[in-house]
Amino acid sequence: MLKSVMLGVLMAGTIRVAAQDTLLVQGASPDLYLTHSVKKGETWYSLGRAYGLSPKEIAARNKMDMATGLSLGKAVLIPLNKNNFVQTKSAGAGVRPVYHRVAEKETLYRIHVNYGKVPLDNVRDWNRLTGDGVQKDAFLIVGYVKGSGQSVVLPTAPVPAPADVTAAPAPKPAETKPQPAPQETKPVVSSSQTAAPETKPKSQAPAPETKPVTPPSQPAAPETRPVEKAPTSLGRTPEVPEGGFEPAFNQQTGNGRDVTKEKGPGSWFKSNAVVGSGKYYALHNAAPRGTIVKVTNPLNGRSVYAKVLDAIPQLKANANLIIKLSDAAMDALGTNEGRFYCELSYEDVK
Repeated sequence: MLKSVMLGVLMAGTIRVAAQDTLLVQGASPDLYLTHSVKKGETWYSLGRAYGLSPKEIAARNKMDMATGLSLGKAVLIPLNKNNFVQTKSAGAGVRPVYHRVAEKETLYRIHVNYGKVPLDNVRDWNRLTGDGVQKDAFLIVGYVKGSGQSVVLPTAPVPAPADVTAAPAPKPAETKPQPAPQETKPVVSSSQTAAPETKPKSQAPAPETKPVTPPSQPAAPETRPVEKAPTSLGRTPEVPEGGFEPAFNQQTGNGRDVTKEKGPGSWFKSNAVVGSGKYYALHNAAPRGTIVKVTNPLNGRSVYAKVLDAIPQLKANANLIIKLSDAAMDALGTNEGRFYCELSYEDVK
């Protein structure tokens, strides 16, 4: 009992120390920084070497004079800039990971914006993410800091230790199960004589079983037919083909060969388009009226096809927008944000 209590205390101390040593980024781009607690013997110059910066830069960020020195335990802000902060996919040697702690309802795209528009593919590779979903309180690498400091381990690393402690007194080795050995000797007495009649009925059994497997394939055909009929319009735009705007997009762009592409923020406008009909509408400044635009959400790969009705109104709320999309497409694109990052493809007008 005493040993288990002592082990729990040691593990809690280990987790607390690891959490303190984790390089947790603070602020928002372009004013990103780390907080360092001064240890015994550290100077402005040792901090500069540890974080790949000039000591003058660190002192200026903290509005301090280098001649005053550093007091033990003082919190010093370490700026992250182009001189010591790396966000390329291959960061190289002599760097340490810098982490962001995911807040509630925070998305991967929001993290991408807050940290200098770090490429989303880099964030996925650094953190071994297979998709775009992130969990609250998770630690994500958003870049690397240069310097001669020691490497950092996340506080989640020592967690598997208690699982090994409970597995130590496992009663399973006491059972050791030597008993199945005599059971294996029983079929030896029957030898090969019983094996011959047993193999014959086994070969006949699978033959009738394969026959009933084939009929389930027949009802599958009528199930696919109603799915095609589901997306219907209310007759507001009779000139629109029944399958949505995708066929018209393929006709305008030669099946996607002759297209103009754009990337940037988009927004919504209220419309009477039918949700799930595949027929959505858009406002765009460059594409002529009637052009079909393919709108893709790069965070999840979903796309919709929208018909251009007019240009985007010149209002302050519409500044820097590349498209305004009917709100019926929210669910199809998999986002409910007022502004969303998107990629556009439409007919190349020469």
